Amino acid sequence: MSPRDRLIAVFVAVLWGCNFLAIHATISHFPPLLATGLRWLVLAVPTLLFVPWPKARPIWLLGYGLGFGTLQFVFLFIGMDVGMPTGLASLMLQASAPFTVLLGAALLRERVSRRQLAGIVVAVAGMAVIAWQRAENAALLPAVLVLLGALSWAFGNLASRKALGPDNPHGGDVNPIHLMLWMSVVPPVPSFALSLAVEDTGEIGRSLATVGSTEGLIALGGLAYIALAATLLGTGLWTALMRRYPAGVVAPFSLLVPVVGMSTAFVVLGERPTWIEIGAGVVVVAGVLLGSYARRQPAVASAVGMGTSPEITSKPRFSVNGSSSAATSTAATSLRETRPGSR
Repeated sequence: MSPRDRLIAVFVAVLWGCNFLAIHATISHFPPLLATGLRWLVLAVPTLLFVPWPKARPIWLLGYGLGFGTLQFVFLFIGMDVGMPTGLASLMLQASAPFTVLLGAALLRERVSRRQLAGIVVAVAGMAVIAWQRAENAALLPAVLVLLGALSWAFGNLASRKALGPDNPHGGDVNPIHLMLWMSVVPPVPSFALSLAVEDTGEIGRSLATVGSTEGLIALGGLAYIALAATLLGTGLWTALMRRYPAGVVAPFSLLVPVVGMSTAFVVLGERPTWIEIGAGVVVVAGVLLGSYARRQPAVASAVGMGTSPEITSKPRFSVNGSSSAATSTAATSLRETRPGSR
């Protein structure tokens, strides 16, 4: 990889890591379910008007949009809204990588290598320690919600893989960027419906009526960053890198996402994770890194967007996720094809 492309890879990881600050700013003003719908509406409207149909099967596009676009961010935003620290959220969303591998084995009957299995065990052990630490502080629910977001991302990964895979009637003609953009058309309707059904209508009205306030403008800036910087720019640059280099060369740069996420949360928000959480975070990243190296194969790009920020990847078999919004996350697809994402 050239020095210029290394800098681009680091830049994308920084974009995705800072995405969690943008999420924090957004849900500080808008209710989380409403924010989920608005987050995707920013992309959905221009997509419907200007972006060509990606030639994917509608069923897989719908699964991608519900798993990655809707449920991931619903759980992530609610988890952060009810107390999950911003920095730890960027780390816990890494669970989408082992979840994707396990779901690929269970649902698609894909073989899990010993290295992948070892990486999963190490990563899960680290996340279990963080969950235990959260439970000790009476804050287990936010961690569980973020993990459910990671699991939803994994289901979205499988759907995006099927949309881009060889069984697609258009095969290699499916454009992963177009697929990701058309996926953004799915989440607004269910997100807004959930918001009206669950969230306080008075709070929704106040957040929209005061959008011109300082807090409201900051929230709008957060929405713009999530949609344009983390999703559109980050995903576009990552896709270009994935088309030029093997996934095993590019994907490890996504390990910088939780590092950036936790560091910026420390500097900007004053979050101070315990030493146990920091140590467990190192274990999680080590597990993801261990599982991300597999036998090198021809790359087949697959999209998932982060996180918490979306992100795009092909192989190695156990990919490394960054977020979202997530997500949108190096995007992990499983085993034979791998990664948001996002953030």
